[in-house]
Amino acid sequence: MDRSSQSAARKKDAHEKIQLGGLIAKAGLRYEKRALLLGLLIDGADRIKDDDAERTRLTAIGEKAFAGDAG
Repeated sequence: MDRSSQSAARKKDAHEKIQLGGLIAKAGLRYEKRALLLGLLIDGADRIKDDDAERTRLTAIGEKAFAGDAG
């Protein structure tokens, strides 16, 4: 991999991490401990793994929160 593609990959990775951090802040969890945040994410991943209804429910909550940004 040449330097420019390595740099582009690092920039893309950094941008994705910034976006994910923004989601944590938007959810009102900015000041929570990292262990709690990781626990929430692990639990959520387990909940949606084989439960389409839970996935749909949580997606609707997220979409509603994003829709609130448009106004």
